Amino acid sequence: MTSAHREVPGWVAPARTLARRPPAVPRLPFAVAGQTVGSVAPGVLEGVALEGGALTKEPHAGAWRWHLACAPADATPALAALAEALRSAGRCGAWRDEQLAVCNAAGERVGTVERGAVRALGIATRAVHLVACVPDGRQWVQQRAFTKPSHPGRWDTLMGGMVSAQDTVASALARETWEEAGLRIEALQAVAQGGHVDFARPSDEGEGAGYMVERIDWFRATVPDGLVPANQDGEVERFELLDEAAVHARLAQGAFTPEAALVLACFYGW
Repeated sequence: MTSAHREVPGWVAPARTLARRPPAVPRLPFAVAGQTVGSVAPGVLEGVALEGGALTKEPHAGAWRWHLACAPADATPALAALAEALRSAGRCGAWRDEQLAVCNAAGERVGTVERGAVRALGIATRAVHLVACVPDGRQWVQQRAFTKPSHPGRWDTLMGGMVSAQDTVASALARETWEEAGLRIEALQAVAQGGHVDFARPSDEGEGAGYMVERIDWFRATVPDGLVPANQDGEVERFELLDEAAVHARLAQGAFTPEAALVLACFYGW
């Protein structure tokens, strides 16, 4: 499905550099129930009051950190209260009514939190993408809906979506493929994981004080002749079936989202 190795296009190295950038300003660690789960920029948590005074700035290991103090069993409701406070203060991203896992440095789940708060709190997230071609090698791509809160109208792989708190990577792949493209994963051929792409960069969310930390697991598959994607959740403007040259041209023009561009760079072996 991939093309033969060729010279790496000039846009790839700058795109990878942009995907791995330190915070614009120093951030303090953010801990929940004693476990570090993210980071916050100055001004994000100052003045945020929670009932019981559970949110404090405190010395820890010779430095300062923000700590949401609670019993481990109460981490999710405490994070929910903090997310609502950030929302009220206008310091988080678009509210999605979707819970994402909150994990410590070892990858152990501490709790869950509203998706709109993860960038402001520097919490690491997981996502999945699907690069899907038809048997003759052309590739299905989607244009994101113009109502999307991030990258509206930009081009994307056939499917790209978050791994929710209820998902495994496999269940997220199946769910998002149906919701975005109306295709059942079991109806596709040669489904295989291609690799992963890591992002750690400043984010516009949280009034520009957010930080994106994300691992994208990407998969490849063949869509059998006769199957045509059809969006189910209103998040896709349209689909197009493009040959390799057309995909490469749009990548060079910067028409794809940063995430999709780096997934496709890996798919093409760049």
